[in-house]
This record gives sequence, structure tokens and C-alpha cells, in this order.
Amino acid sequence: MEIGTGVRRAAAFAAGAGTALAVAGGWLYSRVVRGDATLDLRWRRSFHALGPIVVTVAAPRELVFEQISAPYLGRQPAELRDKLEVIEAGSDMVLAAHHTPYGPFTVRTVETVRFEPPERVHFRHVRGLVPHVVERFELTELEGATRIEYTGELGVDLGILGREWARRFVVPPWNDVVARSLAQTKAGAEGRSAARARRGGRQAP
Repeated sequence: MEIGTGVRRAAAFAAGAGTALAVAGGWLYSRVVRGDATLDLRWRRSFHALGPIVVTVAAPRELVFEQISAPYLGRQPAELRDKLEVIEAGSDMVLAAHHTPYGPFTVRTVETVRFEPPERVHFRHVRGLVPHVVERFELTELEGATRIEYTGELGVDLGILGREWARRFVVPPWNDVVARSLAQTKAGAEGRSAARARRGGRQAP
């Protein structure tokens, strides 16, 4: 009788501990995915390439650079107010938070954004989904157009577990988000360039 009671108690304790660990794990996972906490263990870190993603924009390089930098350094469009939060701004660098859908969550990443007009924009991760990210947008002037090349590097901890998580669930959606953002930049810059050309044509003698 006592042995049976002890077994039941042990089983109940194990079940309770398992439930507590599951709840704690789910809470930690949601905090990390949302970017409220970052697991920066610096243990068996692996690095993964982001991009390259290349887009050609039918617009001058100065205009394309302005299209990229304006939400950070100038007036923020209404459609970006739920996605981008400028925390602190200087003349050539800002600290900004990006809000990006990721499954059932919205990931919040905090990054420094540094501008080298009109050639480059640099992003460096401060806090969010993973402990290390650096990104760069390189703008090259072409004849009547601009080439944007995106490259970056993402780092995660926890050895093979982190590598597989990054390879399967972080890098592909990250690249998808950047590709969509570049498509919006292309559409916006080309629309502005065409509008300028129309205005110039009307003003010509």
C-alpha cells in the first residue's frame, strides 16, 4: 500500500514537473520569438548567410537611397507605423524596432541602421529573435537604373539544434521578408521616378 502510494506520488510529481517545464518552455519560446528576450549564450554558435538578393530598380540611385532611408530619417508613411518604430535618430544612424509577422507571433527586432548615402545601408542586430545579425544593402548606379544587392549574416547558438532551426525556420522566412521589402522599395522608387519624369515633360518648353 505504501509502495503504491509512493509510486502514485512520484508519478504525480513527475507529471506536475513536466507540465511546469512545458509551460515555462512555451513562455520562453514565445518571449524569444517575439523578440522580448534573446538567447545569447555564445555557446557553439553557427553562422548562416542571408541573401544574396539582387533587385534592379528603374530609378536613379539617389532616389532609391531616399526611398530606403526616408522611413528612418524623415516622415514615416502611414502604412509603416505598425511595422517600424524609430527609437532614437541621429544624422546618419538610427536605433529602430521592426515588427514582423512570424507564424502566430509578431517578432520585434531592435537594430541600429547606419546610412552611407547614396551607396550603402547597414543593419546591426541589437535584440530579437537571434543573438547576431548583420545586414547590408549595396546600391550600384547603372545606366538609367540602380542595382540593389542585399547580403547578411545570421548567428545562432546551441550547436546542431540551433543550426537546424536557423536553416529551416529562420533564414528562409528572413530572406522572404527582405525580398518583399525590396519589391516594395522597387515599386515605390519606380513610381516616384516616373512621376518626376512626367512632371519634367510637362514643364519642358
